[in-house]
Amino acid sequence: MKLINIGFGNMVSANRIITIVSPESAPIKRIIQDARDSGLLIDATYGRRTRAVIVMDSGHVILSAIQPETVANRFVQNDDLDEEDDQDE
Repeated sequence: MKLINIGFGNMVSANRIITIVSPESAPIKRIIQDARDSGLLIDATYGRRTRAVIVMDSGHVILSAIQPETVANRFVQNDDLDEEDDQDE
């Protein structure tokens, strides 16, 4: 299982991520509110401003205080490291 750091030592499973988006648009704000209402919202911002919204395949929505680009770069770097490990074997 590959884990991605989403800030403040919090990790999510890379295999379960559907999308990483900015929280600015009205549709994303609706997704956040729907997840909050249904108990599927996980707030990992530690009281800071939400900068990335991560939607999981389980329907959970995770709020992160780091930029979506940063999360995506960590996701890609994690994949690159795994490919290198596979080639070494």
